[in-house]
Amino acid sequence: MYLKRVDGPRQVTLPDGSVLTRADLPPLDTRRWVASRKAVVVKAVKHGLLTEAEALQRYALSVEEFALWRDAVDRYGEAALKVTAIQKYRQL
Repeated sequence: MYLKRVDGPRQVTLPDGSVLTRADLPPLDTRRWVASRKAVVVKAVKHGLLTEAEALQRYALSVEEFALWRDAVDRYGEAALKVTAIQKYRQL
């Protein structure tokens, strides 16, 4: 089995005991960002699997867009990443 050399860890253990690996990350060509995919990217950055700069480059995200995702998760949890919930949480 061949493992591609990557900078940084291949996997991290999350506070709940689950393991997040690079294989769990969304595909590079992701165009439709559902809440679960956004949450995985935010978790990966938060727990050190990816750097923020690497995530921005890998998924062609703007700094502002990723900051909105991260702030929504920090304030209200992963449910705030759902498009239908954005309006509700922005009013608070």
